[in-house]
Amino acid sequence: MKMKPLKIGSFSIKYPIFQGGMGVGVSWDQLASHVSLEGGLGIISGVGTGYYKNRAYIHKEIDNRPYEAKNFYCADSLKEIFKNARKVCGDRALGCNVLYASNNYGQIVKDACEAGADAIITGAGLPTNMPEFTKDFPNVALIPIVSSAKALKIICKRWTKRYNRLPDAVIVEGPLSGGHQGFSYEQCFMEEFQLENLIAPVKEEIKKWGDFPLIAAGGIWDHEDIKKMLSLGADGVQMGTRFIATFECDAHQNFKDILLNAKKEDIELLKSPVGYPARGVRTNLIDIVDKREGPAIKCISNCVAPCQRGKEAKEVGYCIADRLSDAAMGDKEFGLFFTGSNGYKIKEIISVKELMSKLVNGEDC
Repeated sequence: MKMKPLKIGSFSIKYPIFQGGMGVGVSWDQLASHVSLEGGLGIISGVGTGYYKNRAYIHKEIDNRPYEAKNFYCADSLKEIFKNARKVCGDRALGCNVLYASNNYGQIVKDACEAGADAIITGAGLPTNMPEFTKDFPNVALIPIVSSAKALKIICKRWTKRYNRLPDAVIVEGPLSGGHQGFSYEQCFMEEFQLENLIAPVKEEIKKWGDFPLIAAGGIWDHEDIKKMLSLGADGVQMGTRFIATFECDAHQNFKDILLNAKKEDIELLKSPVGYPARGVRTNLIDIVDKREGPAIKCISNCVAPCQRGKEAKEVGYCIADRLSDAAMGDKEFGLFFTGSNGYKIKEIISVKELMSKLVNGEDC
């Protein structure tokens, strides 16, 4: 099967493959730029950019943590990330993932547009006012992440009425993805919510509004999986975990080693201060959190609105901003290591170039 180029808004990519945005510090300038260079859509994570280059661009910190959301989501860092990414991929399309649950969501979207993003990708909530923040950047593609046709209907209805705008593409994400899920714990295991059963209804909903690409995400691992998703009606795929196992991935080597050594039974759905289950690796952190012996929760960065300034963190037993940043910096003791359900399949680290070739042509290319 030959993969065709994919047009999204005002730009096209050679191969219909998105590299999922992974934060803190997993998909920044190096990973995203090399994916775009090789013909996919590299997506820079807008989460925790204050930690870029060891917090070099933030204006205030406490205990080596970016202070408040404006430093955790640091505009100067994000601009530097895009500038360095452009040195690798030139004018090829680059996206930025901005969580809707983020404190300062609208400002982060504006910062990403000013930094040079060609697309904004948003999940972790229904971004019903997303176009409001990109009015000055009409050529930036808007790509929401949904978990159902109903969610897409709400977005299209609100965007059409308020902004006379439709998504430039939509990502439908099933419950095998890494990190936060758009489903309850129980729904993650129900057949009707599995990715292959979500594509057709979302495709039907798209037809009611116009014609824009559907990108399938969650648990996609190889060339055969991509072929399957395209045969079910998807126009492209988004993959996150597989790209962690590359030399160019911005994550610390210890992060990659955690996945290299993970067994299938080590990957679990975990409780999160965001209010939804999140998939990651059971490590020392999860063991001590289960015993209510985890590290102190101080809520220095004030990262996501659902946490209510550390209230939910204290309920769950850990601060997600601190623990994700620890993972990014290679702290195996206190880091929180997100992965999709297939993370245990990682057996080696290869280049983005080789991985893209495998994904496009098959494993034995």
